[in-house]
Amino acid sequence: MPGRAAGPHPMPTAAGQPPAFTPPPAHGTLTGGKPSRRKAWLTHGATAFVALIFGAAIGGSGEADGAADASGPAPAVTVTETAPAGKGPDAPEPAVTVTETVKETVTAKPKPTKKPGPPSSFDGDGQYLVGEDIQAGTYKTAGPQDDSIIPNCYWARLKDASGEFDAIIANDNLKGQGRVTLNKGEYFETNGCQKWEKAG
Repeated sequence: MPGRAAGPHPMPTAAGQPPAFTPPPAHGTLTGGKPSRRKAWLTHGATAFVALIFGAAIGGSGEADGAADASGPAPAVTVTETAPAGKGPDAPEPAVTVTETVKETVTAKPKPTKKPGPPSSFDGDGQYLVGEDIQAGTYKTAGPQDDSIIPNCYWARLKDASGEFDAIIANDNLKGQGRVTLNKGEYFETNGCQKWEKAG
């Protein structure tokens, strides 16, 4: 209508209610309801700027966290020690080596007993082969036997037992003690003498 100021018009209301108020359009907005290009550019530019700042903040936070991690204490190292085989509680027992020592019983053979040699003493009567019947060496006697009627001790060294006169090597008749040396292989004849004993 002519003469009315342009602007928002109150909406008609029902009887007895105040009129509703319609706000004026925003700056740069056409009355037809379409936004202006300038406002769209500002909106998109602000959104990109906020995203850039937010990304920089996240990147800075990551670097700060990385630096904090680098300067922080080193992580603990866990060392697992493996028990050597055969020493654990569940390890099988080692095989037992049994060494048997067999003792061999050796029966020592007794040394052969030496046959007793010829005697080193003999009676005053008889004929003896030196080295077989009597030992070789020097013998002595106390002289004639005490119970002899005629005190006489006869001895003779013989080269054989033939009884011939030529077989006599040496002989003597003792009235008291005497000595004689006999060699192996000779015969010794004695009569009426006391016991002959080896003197050396």
